[in-house]
Amino acid sequence: MGYALSRLEIDPDFSDSESSPVGDDNNSPQPSSQNDLEHEVAQLTKLGSTPHDRLQRVLPRRQEFPVSPVKMLAGREGNYSGRGRFSAADRCHLLNKYLPVKGPSIIDQLTTRAYVSQFSTDGSLFGSHIKIYNAEKGWKLQKNIVAKSLRWTVTDTSLSPDKRFLVYATMSPIVNIVNIGSAATESHANVTEIHEGLEFSADDEEGYSFGIFSVKFSNDGRELVAGSSDDSIYVYDIEANRLSLRIQAHTSDVNSVCFADEASHLIYSGRKPAGILMGHLEGITFLDSRGDGRYFISNGKDQTIKLWDIRKMSSNATRTPGFRNYEWDYRWMDYPLRARDVKHPCDQSVATYKGHSVLRTLIRCYFSPEYGTGQKYIYTGSHDSCVYVYDLVSGAQVARLVHHKSTVRDCSWHPHYPMLVSSSFDGDIAKWEFPGNGETPIPTNNSRPRRRHFD
Repeated sequence: MGYALSRLEIDPDFSDSESSPVGDDNNSPQPSSQNDLEHEVAQLTKLGSTPHDRLQRVLPRRQEFPVSPVKMLAGREGNYSGRGRFSAADRCHLLNKYLPVKGPSIIDQLTTRAYVSQFSTDGSLFGSHIKIYNAEKGWKLQKNIVAKSLRWTVTDTSLSPDKRFLVYATMSPIVNIVNIGSAATESHANVTEIHEGLEFSADDEEGYSFGIFSVKFSNDGRELVAGSSDDSIYVYDIEANRLSLRIQAHTSDVNSVCFADEASHLIYSGRKPAGILMGHLEGITFLDSRGDGRYFISNGKDQTIKLWDIRKMSSNATRTPGFRNYEWDYRWMDYPLRARDVKHPCDQSVATYKGHSVLRTLIRCYFSPEYGTGQKYIYTGSHDSCVYVYDLVSGAQVARLVHHKSTVRDCSWHPHYPMLVSSSFDGDIAKWEFPGNGETPIPTNNSRPRRRHFD
């Protein structure tokens, strides 16, 4: 079973002639948030990419917006700010127009599905299924990790902030930790290197009592937070090498968890005891925090991304109303047409974004990086083999990246450069850039068997 679930999946209905160009796609479903947000987060986003007032002035009482790159560079050389450099907002105004939509070039072609792919916090390392590439050295393979305790598949990975360690989770209560700073490229569990197992189950539990869907390092690298199939959230103290907390706050699988900010005092999950936010009609596949302790986004099986403000949360929940009179399972069925325009009567979200497809697997979504974009965008993988980029404020779909031949489960935007890497069930790890580096893309292997398997 585990082998079949990790095999390549190429949609038999896929045709290159059906691919639309990279960028705006007027024929695709459009997001529901078409009007500018009248919310604090919209103002924060706009201020984060608004250039200095002196750069906007063209004539008295007249301003130019957006400001041209030539004028901004001239203003910097003229030391308009007195600091001899761009402010963070100036930098974002200049760079957030340059989306990573050119390409792609192929970093690697795996013989199995690619589930998880993420840059390190400084962008120097990139990890996927479980391979660690050095992005600053021509995408050289730095570490090839052969996992242990592998039940079903590797469900999640997380890189420590200091880039010394990687943890990986499977459908077992054990999270394994690997030293990726060692000299050896090959890391075979307990053969060439030790993969220490961190036990998340209680002492009185035997065997594989539950599995872990999501695991994340805290920003200080001292703790791990995990979401599990036994309806719980776990916190593991790495320094003490012991489980420090279990929160039984759910009535079903916890598919995604993350820390809210650098202080690591608040944890986001599908539901949390400190408060509840309502709005999704189906289960949640992923959460990403803006990092300010206030805002986060969630990807839902109701085919939407929602933006949340935790200050709007309530102490109790109104469960999804009983209008659902049909059977539906996202693992093998399309989302019912009758449900696409239904809204939760107590929706507390700030905004909703539509257009992508959340089916077959736990597809992930993220805020774009603060450096360079000011977190102006939201991006996500999709079951329709594409990557979608939305404008956070207007809700408009600003890019749709077309290359893959199967589900894109994960994608990652470089923290400092206009570069995005997508990973798909077709096995391709694809790199998108602006304006592109002029390299000839590696040709894809079209001879691979076209199989279709669902997880």
